[in-house]
Amino acid sequence: MKSKQLRDITFILHRYIGLAVGFIAAIIGLTGSFLVFSPELENFWVAFKFGHVIPQGDSLSIDAIFNIINAAIANQSDIKIGAIILPKDASFPYEARLWDSADKLIQMFINPYTGEVIGSLKQDHNILRLALHLHYELLAGQPGQIVAGIIGLLLFILSITGLILWPGWRKLIAGFKIKWDAHPKRLNFDIHKVVGILVAVSFVLSGLTGFCWNFYDQSVPIIHALTFTPKPPEIASQPIRGQSPILLSQILEKADAAMPNAKTTHIRIANKPEGVIRVLKKQNQDTSVYGESKVFLDQYSGQVLHIVDGRSLPLGDRILNSFVPIHYGTFAGIYSRIFYIIVGLSPTVLFITGLVMWWHRRRIQPTNTNLGSSPQV
Repeated sequence: MKSKQLRDITFILHRYIGLAVGFIAAIIGLTGSFLVFSPELENFWVAFKFGHVIPQGDSLSIDAIFNIINAAIANQSDIKIGAIILPKDASFPYEARLWDSADKLIQMFINPYTGEVIGSLKQDHNILRLALHLHYELLAGQPGQIVAGIIGLLLFILSITGLILWPGWRKLIAGFKIKWDAHPKRLNFDIHKVVGILVAVSFVLSGLTGFCWNFYDQSVPIIHALTFTPKPPEIASQPIRGQSPILLSQILEKADAAMPNAKTTHIRIANKPEGVIRVLKKQNQDTSVYGESKVFLDQYSGQVLHIVDGRSLPLGDRILNSFVPIHYGTFAGIYSRIFYIIVGLSPTVLFITGLVMWWHRRRIQPTNTNLGSSPQV
């Protein structure tokens, strides 16, 4: 195949993928920009809505907090405890993540010193949660998650084709130059090419990680197979007749003994007799909010069943863990997060400028023009 034919095919793919998915990609990008600083925004919103926690000596034990949560939902049989998030510091509340029968999240916040339930946020009433669900499932549940995942893959292809078509490969300076005093058509093209090249690599990574996450059950075995990473062991608690699960304080003691130099951030509660308790741990090198290490324990005996140490993961799991800083833009701290706000805004700019280019070509070309011709400016 000649280079011109390859370029023409690439141009057709780039144009029509952009027109087909540009609007939805813009929505996903805008919500992504909004979510870049979601941990800080959520902390601000909780403090604004319920007030700050004032340290008052020693905090209550995790067992007391667990009992308070259970008492608060005792008359709501359709609500289950999914996890308990420990306070980040002395001025933060405990957060219980509860799930109702419709699989919707309820966040309950508990004062760690008084045990007072200071407030709750339902998923449908939390703008950050709505933005998150719009971002990864378009507020359409499982079908929306599939569509958003496919959009991620098409965004990956769109970025690759855009890199191939970028005029800077022929003349580097021209590829980054915007002629602000040029004809509007030329100015529109210059904005498209410069914005596109600045965010292309981020689009490639964000699109691919988003696709893999939305098709997680299919992606994980493939990544493990390609990297020769062994499949994680299947683990389960062994129910003991007449015995209730042991106290969470005992669970944390055993988890701390198994991984002593890491901070406990998150406890995932077992809701089935054979379910295990997962204690998430954060080590100094971790960039993710809750850490990359986990201790899996039997809920009846407290036996440590499996340990995932973020410092010594097999290749496949390191790749999967890298999705978080790559997709959320936390890999270079505040600088990469600010850049990712720009990355999230750029699909809107690219969709509008691409739409304008398509409209100009429609106006000046007869209907039987070869659509495969490369863009001329």
